[in-house]
Amino acid sequence: KNVLNFLEKYGINIVYKKNFRNRKYGGKIMNGYLSLVLHAHLPYVRHPEYKEFLEEDWLYEAITETYIPLLEMFENLTRDNIPWNMTITMSGTLVNMMNDGLLRERYVRHINKLIEFCENEVERLSPYPDMLNVAKHNLWFNTRAKRVFEEKYGRDLVGAFRKFQDQGNLEIIPVTATHGFLPVMKDYPEAVNAQVFMAKKDYIKNFGREPKGMWLAECAYYPGQDKFLEKHGIRYFLVDAHGIMHSDPRPVYGIYSPVYTKNYVAAFARDLESSEQVWSSESGYPGDGLYREFHKDAGYELDYELVKPYLHSDGVRRNIGVKYHAITDKKGSYKAVYNPEAAAGRAKEHAYNFVFNRSKQIEYLASKMKYRKPIVVSPYDAELYGHWWYEGPIFLEWVFRATAESDFSTITPYKYLEQYPTNQIVDVSMSSWGANGYYDVWIDGSNDYAYRHLHKAAQKMIELANGREPYNELEYRALNQAARELLMAQTSCWEFIMFTGTMVGYAHKKISDHVHRLFKIYEDFKNGRIDEGWLNEIESRDNIFPEIEYRMYRTDWL
Repeated sequence: KNVLNFLEKYGINIVYKKNFRNRKYGGKIMNGYLSLVLHAHLPYVRHPEYKEFLEEDWLYEAITETYIPLLEMFENLTRDNIPWNMTITMSGTLVNMMNDGLLRERYVRHINKLIEFCENEVERLSPYPDMLNVAKHNLWFNTRAKRVFEEKYGRDLVGAFRKFQDQGNLEIIPVTATHGFLPVMKDYPEAVNAQVFMAKKDYIKNFGREPKGMWLAECAYYPGQDKFLEKHGIRYFLVDAHGIMHSDPRPVYGIYSPVYTKNYVAAFARDLESSEQVWSSESGYPGDGLYREFHKDAGYELDYELVKPYLHSDGVRRNIGVKYHAITDKKGSYKAVYNPEAAAGRAKEHAYNFVFNRSKQIEYLASKMKYRKPIVVSPYDAELYGHWWYEGPIFLEWVFRATAESDFSTITPYKYLEQYPTNQIVDVSMSSWGANGYYDVWIDGSNDYAYRHLHKAAQKMIELANGREPYNELEYRALNQAARELLMAQTSCWEFIMFTGTMVGYAHKKISDHVHRLFKIYEDFKNGRIDEGWLNEIESRDNIFPEIEYRMYRTDWL
């Protein structure tokens, strides 16, 4: 094995002359593998300067609707001895918000208000059996979220996810530190290196081990980017299908086996067929009429006086996470009352359909791949499961239960690499996921103005890092804060928000605020007059990555 790895590293491809197809595992025929990957990320939306803040609700909704249901799914599968393997990415911005004491406290306040609202709704709707059934379900759902958050996991969701990684079922990988879009930084290799370095450093702190893989923000790749992953011991990353299919040379096994870059980092490709079954707005499972309608929220639908006490202090209507209707007909205005039991049954049906289709897909692929078993990699945004598609976690749980009866197994990318350490070496093509697949979403007329400012900010940060050493602790803190501000300005979500036209003002302000804070630190440091009071204030606001080290931007760290 060591000889083969050595030869492979230097471009000499060896193929095992052994047919592994249809090997039996535990008494069942095993044709190949399904690798489910959920991408868990939110931008850093912590705002201690306000008593309440609309964008902070993104985190609270995700905790209630996605992360807690996923953890409960893991508990159910483990309790019932169902074999399961899954990968979840957890961005540094998300993990640091989950660990933040202020946001934990605010989440408890948020869920308490939601439970109070649901209790009132159960009483109000008692004369209406169908609506009452939904109201009771909403109360159960939110009460469970509070119990799991406070009692079961002691407000430590990161520790909860870590538990399942430690038991061997879950593979957690980091994301570029603040979900930075690396291709737009390629002229500043120090900035690319910092995104990878900080992601790894923060991951080790939170999960007590070295990361095996890394999620590249927006699955965006440019040739040569892999050298930064190799430098920090990252063994694999994921790209969209065309990133592998357009590689040079063409991959022997297409997208159903990983390839190595010339820096010996493995690339796994997204499978379009399995993704389409879930993602598609036309034919995907989440559009079924029995499922809960996301867009009819009680915050907008009910009488204003009923919801006013549960809105923010400005009194503006907003989503509060309580919904009463099913999708029914995507093209019609009539919406039937939601039936949680019927929707759960449909999620089970869809899960078995998904597993049946994967079985046929993997069986066919196995017939064409004589020397290894195929791997079908299916990545999704985590918030699809629970937040956007309310029944998504139920679907996922039944996928694992159905897979236990099938002729394939679930696996994580790194476990697959352990089985098949010898792989073809190619030049992976530039690519991303998203519209058109080549950065279009993040470099668009709606957002491209940002890069002149981000590039100038990166130049100033690199100059600071390569310059004189700080004279005292105050200056050292200031340089570390400058590094935080650059990382937070580089979050790719801001450009995505501008592209989609939602919360555009907030995205503009986030980039502007972080860049201007960095510029102020730059000028103050150069002039030897750090404003300690101001620095204290922005440290309390932008407090991500407590262990940050500004020297990661030094050129000699490359």
